[in-house]
Order: sequence, then structure tokens, then C-alpha cells
Amino acid sequence: MNALEMSDVTLTYPDGTARLTAVDRATLSVARGELVALVGPSGSGKSSLLAVAATLITPDSGRVVVDGIDTAGLSRSARTSLRRDHVGLVFQQPNLIDSLSALDQLTVTATLAGRSRRGAEAEARSLLAEVGLEGQAKKLPAQLSGGQRQRINIARALMGSPALLLVDEPTSALDHERGAAVMDLIRDMTTSMDVGTVLVTHDTGQLKPGDRTVECHDGRLSETTDGEPSFVGAG
Repeated sequence: MNALEMSDVTLTYPDGTARLTAVDRATLSVARGELVALVGPSGSGKSSLLAVAATLITPDSGRVVVDGIDTAGLSRSARTSLRRDHVGLVFQQPNLIDSLSALDQLTVTATLAGRSRRGAEAEARSLLAEVGLEGQAKKLPAQLSGGQRQRINIARALMGSPALLLVDEPTSALDHERGAAVMDLIRDMTTSMDVGTVLVTHDTGQLKPGDRTVECHDGRLSETTDGEPSFVGAG
């Protein structure tokens, strides 16, 4: 079962008396354990596609299936439950809570959702160790570097072992060295946790030859096959 299946997805926004097409008949499959880098210029539809995959926005048409669950017709509360149980989100900025330790950043949502404190803490400590922050559990965000805060952001998104990880520009606020380390971490966690990852980035210099890369232009998706661009979606 794939982590994500998007089939012939179209999303438009009001634009005066007309409508602007943000995603144009896009089709994308992401397997568990696979990382897909989504690249393209600003305004090309990358963030809109990520929002549709996260069920934050309902497309005009097309089909979105997350971890085998067809999202069509889901209520708002059902979409919230889907994101909580099956999707991890990593934003450009970590958006950590200033007053919470690294450990508590990971456990607060899990305990509010009804998980036991002991179980949530055990998973959080394991994830902090996985991202290289085993000795930083009690530190507050102000005591951590930008790269460390982004690592907490990634670990927090992986709480509960989601099937799908959606990452938006994770290196935009980091220097090259720290950005490269974060990209390597995302690759490693994608494999070790068997999660399907879609990563939006402008920083193509951080990509490696083995990365699967999908380009977004005017809302349409294409990926390189044998050196030639091949459109993923219809059209």
C-alpha cells in the first residue's frame, strides 16, 4: 500500500471574476520508504499540492488517498483524525513552543490525544536519539541551534509512526552545512521508519543523484526519465 496516491487532481482559486489553476490534473504516487523531492519556481503550485496531500485543502476534482484511506467526502473532524494518525507535517519554521523542552515538544500533542504519558515519552526519547538529540531532551528552544530545532520539528512530525511525511522547505533558514545534514536526516528517517516522504525544496543543490525528483510548473507535475522530462499528470 502506498503512503500517498493522488490521481488527476485539480485545484483552483478565485482570481477576480475568473479562477486561477494552482494544481493542474496532477498524478503522484509515493511508496512507503520513498522520498520524492518536489521542485519548481515560486508560485508553481508546490505548496498547494502539499496542502492537498495533507487534506488541509479539498481539491476541485481528482482523488487523494492517504495510507489507503480515500479522503473524498471526509468530514472536517475525520480529516483532522487522518492527519493526526497518518500524516506528519514539517514546516519551514519549526514553530516550537518557547516554554516546552525538546521532549515535551514531541509529547504534548500525543498526550492531549489520549496517549499515556509514559508511552509518549518513551517514543519521544527514541525519536530524539534517532535525530541526534539524545542529550538535549530537557533543553528549551532558545538553548538549541537552528539545525537542532529543525531536527525536533522532524522528530515531532514522526511521532505515532505516520505513513506519510510532508516537508516544506526544511533547509530555507539553515546554512549549507546544516541544511545538508537535515536533508540527510530526512532521507535516513524515510528509510528507517518506512514513511513515504514528499519534500518541497528550492535548494536543488542539496539533492543527490539517487533522489526521485518531480518538477512542478504552472501546477503540472513532471519527472525526469532517461534524461527527458515526462509529465506525471494528464494533459
